[in-house]
Amino acid sequence: MFRRSLALAAASFLCLAAPASAQSDAERQQVREIFERVVAFDTSTGAQNVVMANYLAERFRAGGFADEDIHIVPAGESAGILVRYRGDGSGGRPILFLAHMDVVPARRSEWERDPFTLVEENGMLFGRGALDNKAGLVHIAQTFLTLRAEGFRPTRDLVLWFSGDEETTGLTTQALLSEHRALIGDAEFALNSDAGGGTLSEQGQARTFVVQTAEKTYASFTFTARNPGGHSSAPRADNAIYELSSALQRLRAFEFPIQWNETTLESFRNAADAFPGPEGQAMRRFAERPTDRALQRTLSRTSMSNMMRTTCVATMLEGGHAENALPQTATATVNCRIFPGVAVADVQSELQAIAGSGIEVAPLGASNASDASPLRADVMQAVTRTVRARYPGIVVTPYMSAGATDGLFFRAAGIPTYGVGGVFMRSSDAYAHGLNERVPVEGLYAGLTHWRGLITELAAPSPGP
Repeated sequence: MFRRSLALAAASFLCLAAPASAQSDAERQQVREIFERVVAFDTSTGAQNVVMANYLAERFRAGGFADEDIHIVPAGESAGILVRYRGDGSGGRPILFLAHMDVVPARRSEWERDPFTLVEENGMLFGRGALDNKAGLVHIAQTFLTLRAEGFRPTRDLVLWFSGDEETTGLTTQALLSEHRALIGDAEFALNSDAGGGTLSEQGQARTFVVQTAEKTYASFTFTARNPGGHSSAPRADNAIYELSSALQRLRAFEFPIQWNETTLESFRNAADAFPGPEGQAMRRFAERPTDRALQRTLSRTSMSNMMRTTCVATMLEGGHAENALPQTATATVNCRIFPGVAVADVQSELQAIAGSGIEVAPLGASNASDASPLRADVMQAVTRTVRARYPGIVVTPYMSAGATDGLFFRAAGIPTYGVGGVFMRSSDAYAHGLNERVPVEGLYAGLTHWRGLITELAAPSPGP
């Protein structure tokens, strides 16, 4: 999961602290209990995702959801869970709410605390998955349970989907979309808790809230040089390692063309004030004149360059089979983050041209591409009103992430998806995938206000006369 844009994380917009939490003591106690239970599941394995899905299913049944509206969707060794909150149909097509149950592995010997025991210290809740993505998961689950207990009837169906392998294969989400599409119906759009969110300054002041509306495509390739080899005492000019090295040097010098879309231009426009001097001015001008080559050159030398083009970089090397033998094979792994709308096959063709005819370029595993979601006025307005109810005047802006979430599968399936995670935190505390992963205690509770606000903005009945 990639939660923050580098430029936006550095933004200088500051707001007053949010008002006190509006949750009841009972709701806070319940969400804390669920959070503690789900962190305890080591969902780096498929089997534990199945166990967690069944645990959540029981919570929803106990909360009044009918069996016919709760579905466990198996895929491989894992599973996902889907829950439908039925509305009255007056407000349009269903909205999807996304999170994932699985986590990356955590070695107990490297952590300061047991990664699968929720520990509260110094205003933080520690545990693997605390941020990525079990906080978002319990925010959505608890909000569904609370609204159901209150007798809330949405104007449209709300469909919750918690996948079981976002960090690895994505098979559960792919199975949902290919084999069980009827369960989500004709969903109009999706709100994803696994992306977006708010950034706090080191002093705890709110800076920005970003809405993920696009993701780069993750694709890896192998560059392979082959050679008959021979004895190392008789070197030959066509050495596989040297040929691979030359191809990688050409890749190092190559830059894909500058590109832009609605999301990236709006990101530049909103981030411009955070950068004093020529860089901020160039961002603002580029947002208005993206074809200006001088502005392109200026920004391509900044931290924003990965928002402007496809990038491919060598990440792994393997070559040779003995110290006294000429190499018969040398292989490099090249990882690409492809700009939305660019075909993976086109990138492979470009890489082959760079590598040359003597190097074999092949895809390393499957890749999944998706276009950017449109900046829907209803979604952006609902997010803005919800966030500004907590932080008046905060800048809310779309962004494109270089990482990947389940959102790419839904976008590829024709369902616009928006990353709107409800956690605000300091960049220095964001340890998703890292040691001592954590989430602020108050962030756990405040996220409930966030998701309730989004649902009521988008699916609450209009007040009577």
